[in-house]
Amino acid sequence: MTTKSCSRKDKGSLILRLRRIEGQVKGIQKMVDEDKDCQDILIQISAAKAALHKVGGLVLEEYIEECLVNQLKEGNQEDLLKNLLDLVVKYSK
Repeated sequence: MTTKSCSRKDKGSLILRLRRIEGQVKGIQKMVDEDKDCQDILIQISAAKAALHKVGGLVLEEYIEECLVNQLKEGNQEDLLKNLLDLVVKYSK
């Protein structure tokens, strides 16, 4: 499904979170390169996954509160809600 994009009300905060995640991933790469303990690497991978999941949740929340609400006013509610369900299922995998 392709929909028009909507503006981010807190884009700066999301960018900062993503840069932190990027730093975490680079740190994990360095740990692997330096043959660090597997348990420590897995803990860092878990932390990066959780941080990325949090960013995704924030984007999803904003999409529902801002973008979807506006689209519901303009379009076919049944199709939009079906697409939302599909999106949530894909995101939660």
